[in-house]
Order: sequence, then C-alpha cells, then structure tokens
Amino acid sequence: MSKVESLATASPSPQYLAWLQRQRRGHLFVRATQVAFLIVFLVLWEVLPKALIVNPVLTSYPSALWPTFVSLLKSTPQQASILTHTWATVLATVLGFTGAMVLGTAVAATLWWWNALYKVLDPYLVVANAMPKTAFVPIFYIWLGATMSIYGMSLAISVFITILMIYSGFQGIDPNKIKLALTFGATKAQILTKVVLPGSVPTLVAALKVNAGLSLVGVIVGEFQSANVGLGYLIQYGSQIFKMNIVMTGITILAIVSSVMYLAISRLETAVMRRR
Repeated sequence: MSKVESLATASPSPQYLAWLQRQRRGHLFVRATQVAFLIVFLVLWEVLPKALIVNPVLTSYPSALWPTFVSLLKSTPQQASILTHTWATVLATVLGFTGAMVLGTAVAATLWWWNALYKVLDPYLVVANAMPKTAFVPIFYIWLGATMSIYGMSLAISVFITILMIYSGFQGIDPNKIKLALTFGATKAQILTKVVLPGSVPTLVAALKVNAGLSLVGVIVGEFQSANVGLGYLIQYGSQIFKMNIVMTGITILAIVSSVMYLAISRLETAVMRRR
C-alpha cells in the first residue's frame, strides 16, 4: 500500500473527532434554543390571555387556531377555502420574487456593461428604493386593476433593492480575474457569463433571500387594498369583523409559508455553494 493510500485509509485523529463533537453539540444547542424560544412564546400566548393578563379579544389563543383552520377549510359561497387563500398568496409571492430576480439581474448586468448608464441612473435607483412602496398601492390599483396590482406591488417592493445588491456584487468581483480573462482574449460577454455571474453567486442567493420576504410583504399589502382572495384579504376580513381567531390563523400560516421559503432557499444555497 502506498503512502497516499495509507493516509487516505487512516482513522481520524482524536483532535478531529473532538472538534466534530463540539460542532454537533453547538448545532444541537442552537436548535434546542430555537425550539425553546418557540415553546415559551406559545405558552405565554396561551396562558396570558386565559389569565386575563392580556385581553383575549385582542390576541386569541394558540389552542383556538387549529379549530379555526379546520372551519376555514370549508368553502362557502361567501368565503373561499383557506387553502385557496394560501395558494393565491404563495403564487403571487413566487411570481413576484422570480420576476424581481430576473429583471433585477438583467438590469444590473446592463448597468455593469454600460457604466455611463449606471452613473445616470444611480441617484434615481437609490431614491426609488428608499421610497415607501405602500404609497403606490392605490396608483397600482387604478393602473393595473385589482389582481395585477398585487403582482405589481410584489415586484415593485423588491426589484430596486435587487438591482442595487446584484450590481454591487458585480462590482465586487476581483479585477485581477477580469484582467486575466482579457489577457486570454475574452470578450465582454464572456467575462460577464464566465467570470462576473459565477463570481456573484453568493450575492444572487442573498438577493433571493431578501426578495422572498419583501415580495411576501408586497403581496400582503396589495391584498389588503384590493383582493378578494389571499391571506392578506383574510386577515383584513377577520379584523373588520373582530374575529381575531381568523387574523391569528392567517398570520400563523404566513409564518409557516415564510419558514418554508427560507428553508427552500437555504437548501438551494447549500447545494449551490457545495457545487462551487
């Protein structure tokens, strides 16, 4: 057996095994602390209203959410099923942040390609990103109608920060890599596709994480204004008739949707970074 083969088949050192054990303990501690925080929050939410320390009319109880969810599963002529509301919100959110990523990446690539255009548009992009997008809800409603205004809000609330984030990532690429590609005769298009875009993968993933939350906010705000279906509409409806069980159920489902999106993007990030 060669020396390389002997090293490959050698058992891990005690120091390495001890390090792995510390890593596992640290991971378990983080997960246990997260679960403990959630349990404490749910217990306080259940106990404080029932002890009348907090007004139960304003907060409802965790134990009331499941019966409310089951009752909302039934579709009536006056009200769609809660699954229909959830699907409408999820679909609008996914379309919104997908559109923001595609459009934001395309605009950022254009600005990287044409630096003079970036110098012209930079102050406008910063101002557009800083403006409160909720002010545009009635305008989008008039321009786009009840349904499309929701998609417009989802896109508008996330596209400008996407452009700025991705362009900053493009600008952060090591200039020596670009010089090396130019030395080998690469065209500008080849530099963009072979150097800049692959080197900006962490920035793209970070923008995806930001967009998922912002697009969901945009959808909910749009549904508050004009929708007749969606979790935002359901929360608005529950608050208008003073049924906090419906409001809290809608908010809980939003939290679950956000968690699922976060986990999906985290898995994507792990897979992409492993391939890199």
